[in-house]
Amino acid sequence: MHSKGPFPKSLMCEVLKSVDLIASEDTRHTGVLLKHYDIATPQLSYHDYNKERVTPRIVGQLLDGKDVAVVSDAGTPGISDPGFYLIRECIRNGIEVIPIPGPSSLMAAIVISGLPTDRFCFEGFLPRSPGKMKKRLIELKSDRRTLIFLESARRINKTLVMILEVLGDRDAFVGRELTKKFEQSYRSRVSELIEIFKDKPPKGELVLVVAGKREDIG
Repeated sequence: MHSKGPFPKSLMCEVLKSVDLIASEDTRHTGVLLKHYDIATPQLSYHDYNKERVTPRIVGQLLDGKDVAVVSDAGTPGISDPGFYLIRECIRNGIEVIPIPGPSSLMAAIVISGLPTDRFCFEGFLPRSPGKMKKRLIELKSDRRTLIFLESARRINKTLVMILEVLGDRDAFVGRELTKKFEQSYRSRVSELIEIFKDKPPKGELVLVVAGKREDIG
């Protein structure tokens, strides 16, 4: 589960109250959530910069019979965050991992994008380096599947400009704050999205969906 909602409240509260420890990507955000629902379960900071050091401690508690919940800062734990590292170590140690159902911006984006959903490729965040980003997009240029990326509001226009240069002016979708209170959707060609965001940059967490290669697209 993640710390910014929305949630199936009864299930979320039941899980977070019943476990012995909560491994939080951001203890501040999770702390607000716990305070709101009057949950006193202790937290342990678990993020990309301490995962190698903290994972053995969490695994040790699990092997001792304790129950641990993993809460990400945003989105589903294990998707483009350090949750996968802990899950992998749990599997190696024969520890059962139970997913808690909840909203997914990834699936919400592909469903409402208006682009083909029969086959798609999730790429997460593109490399920050322009050279590496371009190289990765060149590798994806011939892929006929719908392409899904995560992106920050700060980088979205630079990413769209690079996509226009490498992949061409394809149909695309940008979802802002999907599954949350202030969600917004933008559907257009890549070139038009660049113009839209140049005048009014979006805020919040973004999912970018781009059409795969077609016969009439180079």
